[in-house]
Amino acid sequence: MITTLTIASRESPLAMWQAEHIKKNIQALYPAIKINIEGFKTQGDILLDQSLANIGGKGLFIKELEHALLNNKADLAVHSMKDLPMDIPKEFKLAVITEREDPRDAFVSNQYDSLEALPPGGIIGTSSLRRQSQIQAKFPELKILPLRGNLQTRLKKLDQKNYDAIILAAAGLIRMGLKERIKLYIDPTLSIPAVGQGALGIEILESNTELLNLIAPLNNDITSRCVLAERTLSKSLAGSCTVPLGAYARITNNKIYMHGFVATPDGSQIIFSETNGPSDNPEDVGKKLSQLLIAQGAKKILGL
Repeated sequence: MITTLTIASRESPLAMWQAEHIKKNIQALYPAIKINIEGFKTQGDILLDQSLANIGGKGLFIKELEHALLNNKADLAVHSMKDLPMDIPKEFKLAVITEREDPRDAFVSNQYDSLEALPPGGIIGTSSLRRQSQIQAKFPELKILPLRGNLQTRLKKLDQKNYDAIILAAAGLIRMGLKERIKLYIDPTLSIPAVGQGALGIEILESNTELLNLIAPLNNDITSRCVLAERTLSKSLAGSCTVPLGAYARITNNKIYMHGFVATPDGSQIIFSETNGPSDNPEDVGKKLSQLLIAQGAKKILGL
């Protein structure tokens, strides 16, 4: 009988909000369980002067949390699904994917209302190769500079006029009560989101079946199917922070509609495709879309 739980989380304000959100949802189901949150500083939070693509990718945000699970310092770890690598070590299990917040990218600026309104040479802040490639493909006259740090740090750099605009995940701004900073929600067909963007995942030890059964009610079936389709596409194309790749799936009338892209970082080569299929076979839909992209030359672009 589980009486206490410890949640492992990154220490950033947004990550701690996410951990608190999961804590409240578990507490609502099981009021008698005592739940603690333990913050960990990850390498991805420490190495802010380098691009993620150059220092190891998404795994830098979760290694310390997985070590906490292995060393019995925590029972579950909460992740942004867009930060979770496609390959999870066999010791761990992605037990739950919660209902998705707004998956779109957000245009944030103190001077301009949209990307189209920026002057030639306008400076955009983002460290996402996915965003960079899509922006450069449509707006080659704009200049993109790296932007790392937690949400508040990024907004501060914008306010200090280091950038004319920055692109952030809408979900993070909404969760942190900063929705008013969003000048424009970018249509997901124009800026295809990161795989899993807007969804939270709960990772546990594979062996912890009691905890798996306990938190199973937190899983959102629709979001899980969509994210599984997106992650299947990314895994098929060896997706990581070093690859400009995006995918977005949604379910309508028991069908998954999905579109995705791959590109070179400078946006000079970019391939889009879309497909659909039964919602009870999300992996098949993801594989189908990856094959469509491969048929258009995705592997050559990705250097595979």
